[in-house]
Amino acid sequence: MKQVQKIKVALVDDHVLLRKGLAGVVDSFGEYCAFFEADNGLHFIKQIKEYGEPDIVLMDINMPEMDGHDTALWIKQHHPLVSVIALSMYDNESSIIRMFRAGAKGYILKDSEPPELKTALDSVYRKGYYYSELVTGKLIHSINQMDDKKSDVAIFSSMNDRELEFLKLACTELTYKEIADRMFLSPRTIDGYRDALCKKLDVKTRIGLVMYAVKNGIVTA
Repeated sequence: MKQVQKIKVALVDDHVLLRKGLAGVVDSFGEYCAFFEADNGLHFIKQIKEYGEPDIVLMDINMPEMDGHDTALWIKQHHPLVSVIALSMYDNESSIIRMFRAGAKGYILKDSEPPELKTALDSVYRKGYYYSELVTGKLIHSINQMDDKKSDVAIFSSMNDRELEFLKLACTELTYKEIADRMFLSPRTIDGYRDALCKKLDVKTRIGLVMYAVKNGIVTA
């Protein structure tokens, strides 16, 4: 009798116990299997080169070295047929919009029950997307806020990828000169990014930039 090919799910999360538990849940669904695991985006890239493409990636957003957003962008560019479902503790509009902009096909909270995870996997595999009531509600709310130029959602949506990259680096211990080197830009250009973002976010200091990033799930405290 010919064995049925299972749907391959990669798990990317830096919390080992959670990842192992998630692997068990995925395997329990029968038609799905935990294909491989990774601690972060860089580890995921090594694993996909070794094991090949999964069908779906269940991926945490906040991870060291290479986070879920940057990993989703990499997958979108190098493996466009692989579907990403974001896995997060955050339910704010900015986190959701950020992941969908990066190419995610679904978004599910870590405290969801197994049946919702099964629904998300089924929907993404068969229809190509999964929009839960939470996500739908948040996106509708964010759309309604777009007309308010001062809302967090409107401000976040107006930021480009380079501004987001700078904002994330500004939340580290790197100096502005080191950030310039990391982004292959001049210190003067970095000063321009800083001043423009401070004006856009209505903050006056680097601490203000960090507080905005934490509040909107761009980085964790």
